[in-house]
Amino acid sequence: MRTLWLALCALVRLWPGALAGCAEAGRCCPGRDPSCFARGWRLDRVYGTCFCDQACLLTGDCCFDYTRACPARPCIVGEWSPWSGCADHCKPMARVRRRQVQQEPQNGGAPCPALEERAGCLEYSTPQGQACGHAFVPAFITTSAFNKERTRHAASPQWSTDTEDAGYCMEFKTESLTHHCTMENRPLTRWMQYIREGYTVCVDCQPPAMNSVSLRCSGDGLDSDGNQTLHWQAIGNPRCQGTWKKVRRVDQCSCPAVHSFIFI
Repeated sequence: MRTLWLALCALVRLWPGALAGCAEAGRCCPGRDPSCFARGWRLDRVYGTCFCDQACLLTGDCCFDYTRACPARPCIVGEWSPWSGCADHCKPMARVRRRQVQQEPQNGGAPCPALEERAGCLEYSTPQGQACGHAFVPAFITTSAFNKERTRHAASPQWSTDTEDAGYCMEFKTESLTHHCTMENRPLTRWMQYIREGYTVCVDCQPPAMNSVSLRCSGDGLDSDGNQTLHWQAIGNPRCQGTWKKVRRVDQCSCPAVHSFIFI
């Protein structure tokens, strides 16, 4: 390589146009552009027509100075927006957050990541602040990580700060689930992959999912004798659903994180 560079330097003194490339031609083009070319040495050590478009890296016909004259610039995105509210009240819906592109990728730079994320949600009161007033069947569940985000007081005015200790945990043994659960690979719904038949899972019942009068979560199966088949559905993908049977009620959930969920 050093010998080749010395030869090129010697050649340029004899022939000033020999090292013409992307920089001298002022060319840097996205994609494949046959009109984006110059005359000079190529990266494959052939002299002649060379290209300054992004696709030349794949075809091997870039001008010798392409990577210097047209450096790769990755996509740059901004911060996530706050989560939106649920699309509707009193039924399982979706919330969304977005981020904007601050710099488009150039010259083969890393492409932009996802600009939108969706996650399941459920509002427990109407826009007028009234409780929805009906039970949700089957049991609607989501990852226990969501419990760290939701604010009890904002989600349901029925609950005040003196109910911090309210709550209980239900253990279920999963009986069946649809194949749609294992196909989920979106960041905020990937938790569905860990639901497996025959496993014991923990589902935490906490406000605002807990009814402020009955102190129960809809679909908790507390009245079941353990032989009754109960139904559940994952928030965020209505096609991810299945059945389970009650094991027991405990004060605190103790399942592994991937098998820990919350009623919502």
